[in-house]
Amino acid sequence: MTNLITAPFAWIMRLFFELTGSYGIALILFSLVVKLVLLPFQLKSKKSMVRMGRLSGKQKELERQYANNKMKYQEELQKLYTEEGVNPMGGCLWSFLPIFIIWPLYYIVRQPMTYFMRLGEETVTAIRELAQTIGYTPTMTNGNLGVYEQIDLAQFVSNNWASFDGKFDGLMNVNFNFLNLDLTAMPWNMVKNFEVHWECIGVILIPIISGLLSYLLSRVTSTSNGQEMQPAMKSMMITMPLMSVWIAFVMPASLGVYWIANSAFSIIQESTLGKYFNKKIQQEEDERQAKRDADRQLRMEEAKRLAAEQRENPQKKKKLPEKKPERKQNPTNEAGRVGDRPYARGRSYVENRYDDK
Repeated sequence: MTNLITAPFAWIMRLFFELTGSYGIALILFSLVVKLVLLPFQLKSKKSMVRMGRLSGKQKELERQYANNKMKYQEELQKLYTEEGVNPMGGCLWSFLPIFIIWPLYYIVRQPMTYFMRLGEETVTAIRELAQTIGYTPTMTNGNLGVYEQIDLAQFVSNNWASFDGKFDGLMNVNFNFLNLDLTAMPWNMVKNFEVHWECIGVILIPIISGLLSYLLSRVTSTSNGQEMQPAMKSMMITMPLMSVWIAFVMPASLGVYWIANSAFSIIQESTLGKYFNKKIQQEEDERQAKRDADRQLRMEEAKRLAAEQRENPQKKKKLPEKKPERKQNPTNEAGRVGDRPYARGRSYVENRYDDK
């Protein structure tokens, strides 16, 4: 299952590396392709979020109107969303996609020989055995190969390429340096073993830059959506940057480079789409308002026309239906009264009707 998920990502990474010869540039281009692939889905999401932002005023009015009736407020709010064609959950899910994409990328970075170079386990073992004969010592954890052992092996192969060149099909000479920074290094290890030189400082800056850009992305997204900062949004604005900082510190620096590139491209995307959809939605709202105004004007003109016709032809006024005469009740026959009951014996009762005359 892991191979199926990581295979397309690894293919894209390998393609860009072969085209550019730079592992760092391959990561940046990979991030750009991911943004382009997800763009059709994010277009719909962004439009929904912009619509939500533009409804914030009406939503607040409903909150004030139904402050003491939460159920009625929810009903009216849902009615408002339906009338405006807004899905309140339409823009949330896509914001978490970068987190799900980074895990397949993590496997590619962590095991470059298995996923990036597409080498089988037997081939990797043979390469390791050859490397050990010329001074390589595998990193071990509890008697097993370390999590990032393949990174160390790939670096050793690159540094001693003459001993491996042409001996294994598919083996690549991958230079993991970018801007004189080792993208396989762990920023947190650099913190623990800090030295004043660019190779150390630059790697430590990667998580910090990723956190700052992630925070800036949250601000740009909120502004472009036209939304006021709700408590949940404020919490998300802090949580996402901290998560990116944590990921970039405890994982290879290459993942931090990906996160930086993703945030930078996302900032451009959010700003551009926000302006586009705000303008487009404003045009749609103006058209709907113009249509409503035209319909109202037609109804007013029709009402004026009918009033004028009635003034000119008063005989055409509708006559009120005549009231039917009320049916008169026959007076009570006192002969039928028994006490307070006037019809106890019937209206035509005659006490001596059948007496013999």
